[in-house]
Amino acid sequence: MKEIVEKINKLKKEKNAVILAHYYVDGEIQAIADFVGDSYKLAQTAAETDADVIVFAGVKFMGESAKILSPSKKVIMPDLEADCPMAHMVTSKDIERVREKYDDLAVVCYINSTADIKTYADVCVTSSNALRIVENLPNKNIFFIPDNNLGNYIKKKVKDKNFIVHDGYCHVHHHIMEDMVIKAKEEHPDALFIAHPECREPILKMADYIGSTSGIINFATNSDAKEFIVGTEIGVFYQLQEKNPDKKFYTFDTKPVCTNMKKNSLEKLYEALKDETNIIEVSEKVRIGATKSLEEMLRLAK
Repeated sequence: MKEIVEKINKLKKEKNAVILAHYYVDGEIQAIADFVGDSYKLAQTAAETDADVIVFAGVKFMGESAKILSPSKKVIMPDLEADCPMAHMVTSKDIERVREKYDDLAVVCYINSTADIKTYADVCVTSSNALRIVENLPNKNIFFIPDNNLGNYIKKKVKDKNFIVHDGYCHVHHHIMEDMVIKAKEEHPDALFIAHPECREPILKMADYIGSTSGIINFATNSDAKEFIVGTEIGVFYQLQEKNPDKKFYTFDTKPVCTNMKKNSLEKLYEALKDETNIIEVSEKVRIGATKSLEEMLRLAK
């Protein structure tokens, strides 16, 4: 592994490249990345970088967002087949139907969506900034797409708006079940249960803390507790253990794994950077349309 890391670092310097990695990719990729973060932090970084090449270790919608925010950059992904099923769970027709029914409507689009869908939205959000952005919107009616669980979580926090929540979901978080959490709590009675808001409501009711991936890391790092049951994708364990070597982190018997995130590997990253393959392309029409909702997210989240 040392040899391939050296090759990647050499190519980065030659090509003025930067590696962005999501918390859910394997730890060996996080270890060599220039920036590791959740969707919001990585979108910010993509918009601000002065690199000529962005290598995005994540899933396809993340690479698309980077290209939209940095159109002059070359955006490369280790594996173009690494996709997010939830991103495809809403259509433009779904949005059009709701726009026809409601006046004073804001279409709030979770960043886990395709570039095309972002062109129909008023603003994008991530799990770390959704509450703040929705609270700041002037609109009475909110159509939250595509994640049902995150949408309903925000709905309960914002009482003065009317929510229409789409029925998409993240299969990794959606399939964390009550019996899994109960068993983990029985096995680790001193552990706090920290969960991502993409989990279903019954799971969130069992949590000691609910937050985005970065929120989960920060909470565990700042907490006096020494043991945690982690209700999100297992890739986050790399950062949790790096930042907290004296603490213990547990998952469930059925590990929450995003197989798409795991399609990223050091070997694929090296080959894609070396040959400049797996390039993300976004049409000018889609880029212009999607830029508005992404830039509105960055503006309102400040």
